[in-house]
Amino acid sequence: MPDEWEVMLLHLGLAWGAGSLIGLERTFHGRPAGFRTHALVCISSALLMMVTVYQWQWLGTDVPETTIRTDPTRMAQGIMTGIGFLGAGVIFKEGLTVRGLTTAASIWITSALGILYGIGFLFPAGVATIATLLTLSLFRLIERRIPARLFARCTLRFAEKEAMAEPEIHALMRSQGFHVDNMSYRARDSGQLFEYILIMRTHDRAYLASLAVALRALPALREFQLTPMSE
Repeated sequence: MPDEWEVMLLHLGLAWGAGSLIGLERTFHGRPAGFRTHALVCISSALLMMVTVYQWQWLGTDVPETTIRTDPTRMAQGIMTGIGFLGAGVIFKEGLTVRGLTTAASIWITSALGILYGIGFLFPAGVATIATLLTLSLFRLIERRIPARLFARCTLRFAEKEAMAEPEIHALMRSQGFHVDNMSYRARDSGQLFEYILIMRTHDRAYLASLAVALRALPALREFQLTPMSE
């Protein structure tokens, strides 16, 4: 029995440490689910899997093993299903931007790591822990260097009689490094204002700032709103 206690303590300690390390990275980057959340997710997953690993200790010796057939994978399935609700709680939409997807994925992998530590698969659990930490930290730097399209939503409001023509809008956006994918129109304030709503794409985030400067210089433009669309 003492040897089994040491094994239990080792598994729980490793799960707690792995969850804490992943949570530290999330906390450092100001994510809603951070240090404590990931530590609790990992250690709770390990605890629940240990219930199945050591089930004959709490069932007792009076219960013959031939009369009960258990499937430990059902516990893992239940854990991952429950974690789905927790992960969904950290995903939220802010304007046109969806945030929290990476944090939800980190909670999901943290739960999977807890399952591995709980059943004693220490080598794959350790490798996966290192891979997770590298993905959350090192891959962030790589991702920033990868050329990618950036989408933005731009709203332009003019006085009804001073509105720029559509070809002029397209020419302005092209000169600032943007391509207009979609354009819609709307009259506001009983026809006093005319509004363009544009969905655009570019390949450089720095163009957003230069476009904002160019829009501020337009004398006929009453209001504008420029919002990057990212996940």
